[in-house]
Amino acid sequence: MNWLASILENLPEVTKPTQRKLGFKEKLKWTIIILALFFILSHVPLYGLGQNALQQFEILSIILGASFGSIMSLGIGPIVTASIVLQLLNGSGILKFDLSTHDGRALFQGVQKLSSVVFILFEASIYVFMGGLAPPVELAGTSTFFWYQIILVLQLMMGGILVMFMDEVVTKWGFGSGISLFIAAGVSQSIFIRALSPLPSPNNPNIATGAIPALFQSLSAGDPQTAVLMASAVIATIVIFAIAVYAQSMKVEIPLSFGRVRGHGIRWPLHFMYTSNIPVILMAALIANIQLWAHLLQNRGYAFLGTFSGNSPASGPVLWLYPPDLLSSLIRGGLQWIDLAHAGVYMLFLIGGATLFSWFWVQTSGMDAKSQAKNIMSSGLQIPGFRRDERVLERLLDRYIQPLTIMGAIAVGIIAAVADVSGALTNGTGLLLTVMIVYRMYEDIARQHLMDMNPLLRKFMGG
Repeated sequence: MNWLASILENLPEVTKPTQRKLGFKEKLKWTIIILALFFILSHVPLYGLGQNALQQFEILSIILGASFGSIMSLGIGPIVTASIVLQLLNGSGILKFDLSTHDGRALFQGVQKLSSVVFILFEASIYVFMGGLAPPVELAGTSTFFWYQIILVLQLMMGGILVMFMDEVVTKWGFGSGISLFIAAGVSQSIFIRALSPLPSPNNPNIATGAIPALFQSLSAGDPQTAVLMASAVIATIVIFAIAVYAQSMKVEIPLSFGRVRGHGIRWPLHFMYTSNIPVILMAALIANIQLWAHLLQNRGYAFLGTFSGNSPASGPVLWLYPPDLLSSLIRGGLQWIDLAHAGVYMLFLIGGATLFSWFWVQTSGMDAKSQAKNIMSSGLQIPGFRRDERVLERLLDRYIQPLTIMGAIAVGIIAAVADVSGALTNGTGLLLTVMIVYRMYEDIARQHLMDMNPLLRKFMGG
């Protein structure tokens, strides 16, 4: 394994700020810079691109943080896919990483980055050579067509590697993570367009693309059914937003005291959604990749994952992993038992997968009771009334972390699944992710501001 260690040691990375603690303004600056760079690169077209068969998959592009046809066509897909595969291999025992040690976690992160590079090359090649992003058709059968394919693959690889490094910059120098930031940016843009855009709708040029302008146009034109559909989309979005904010704010607070300073203590928060949006991100990316593979395989004549009719799955396993719009079907009077069965299968798959990924994530990301107990002890904190012993703290935390990991993941899966089938303005999973991402970012910003304003608290917290 010396060759692997040599490769991991020479992988380029974004260094952490080691000399000083980053302030609020500097973290905000880097977050805004990376977000602006992401939007700019999303509008840089691929040189030599002819056929863009992936352009119709708008929902997939939102979940993957991708802009098909641009240098950002891969989005976060390879990074998340690498994380999924590595967690499954580690959880099943095929690959073993000692995540209780610093070296073990460093090895896991290094292998994950190397896997991301491999998946960037793999997915770039799949997109191009299976016809998703192809050179002009008139060049087919010539040597120029092949060289254009190579150029497209290299551009996609460059974009994928840029996303990987931008994610590192946000994680180490900004607020939250780059993956979450890119998803939130894409979903927010989609909500803004679908709620407020006055431009004609591609599906119905007689009304606006935005639900709110279309609502008033439908009322003035005497079209109550369209008006109800537009109103229900807006209401569903607001309701899901409120439920997600409420669930995200639920937490268990464990009282801790500073062993060296009597009378002073804090409450250590454990959120009800303990693993936050990570399980849903992984499940959404998995479903998006399955749908993408199904479409590419259909183009090659291998439709064993299912077939598509226009932008929507029409048959096969991929159909059951695509959320039905129950509210729209109910309003139109076309809701059937098969639709309810379809929604049930989709919800069970999403909830089960989110729970599985949540458990894996806790075990591999240092969020388990043992790692949290070590972090608390290293900050000079302890449980009031108990001796300063890491094992005591670990047992107490384990009583909360294990149930929160499972129950929080189930709750996240239920909310995401209900949002997907409710006909919200954008993809329901993406909407839930955005709410959770923005709320968690708000907490990070508030915590950073508190640390900047209170030097004594910063000292106690190990800053």
